[in-house]
Amino acid sequence: MNVAYYCENILIKGMNNKVKFDLKENEIIDDLELDGLKLIQNNKFFKFGIDAVLLSDFAKTIKRDTKVIDFGTGTGIVPILLTSKTKAKQIIGVEIQKELVEIAKRNVELNNLQEKIEIIHEDINKLKDPLEKNTFDAVVTNPPYQKVNSGVTNETQEKVIARHEVKCDFETICKQAYKLLVDNGEIYIVHRAERLADVLFDLRNNKLEPKLLRLVYSNPNSKPNLILVKAVKNAKPFLKIEKNLIIYKENGEYTDEIFKIYGKMKEGRRW
Repeated sequence: MNVAYYCENILIKGMNNKVKFDLKENEIIDDLELDGLKLIQNNKFFKFGIDAVLLSDFAKTIKRDTKVIDFGTGTGIVPILLTSKTKAKQIIGVEIQKELVEIAKRNVELNNLQEKIEIIHEDINKLKDPLEKNTFDAVVTNPPYQKVNSGVTNETQEKVIARHEVKCDFETICKQAYKLLVDNGEIYIVHRAERLADVLFDLRNNKLEPKLLRLVYSNPNSKPNLILVKAVKNAKPFLKIEKNLIIYKENGEYTDEIFKIYGKMKEGRRW
């Protein structure tokens, strides 16, 4: 069943817009509560979570007027958030699932970001023109966290692709990032903490030198569950470990840093 959705007063580049979108079955529109940004999501697919938000904030040091590519863009959430967090000139999102590509393109249109974001339907294993080698300043990626035949398997195929390395593994992401990045180009990653050794090994093995590492904890008493890693193409070895990022206080409220990362996002929202 389609539902007509009217999006009024989206503030993009100082313009007021009214756009009609026909929502498809299982689709909703999330108000990101950040610079007027909104996002179409489908309950059939894996929805974005705090990892995408943390990745976009971690990558906020991407330089002005640069060219960025997002591997496994899904609904386009990371490129959309990056338009608020950075001054990147162009962001390309690559996604293998056709239905997600269509949703991501609609999200770009919904937010009037056609001049900044392009969504490409492509297999990361087989990247080809117009993605020219040595032309991107930065890569961002929120890849599938789990190896094949691990974790929960009684999921839809769409969610299995998002969570498991059935279509693309992290080593392939590193190989393709190296090809596309300019010399000293950067890659920003969010991954599961238990995959830290794999992530660092694959990065260095593909001449992407880990330069910055941050561990993410759910609360002060928990073990780390996520890692944020920045690596640089053909850089010399030197790894800086930043202060731990803690999401929730002991009383269950967000920490001050998380509130700062979310900016104007609703205080009561939990990811």
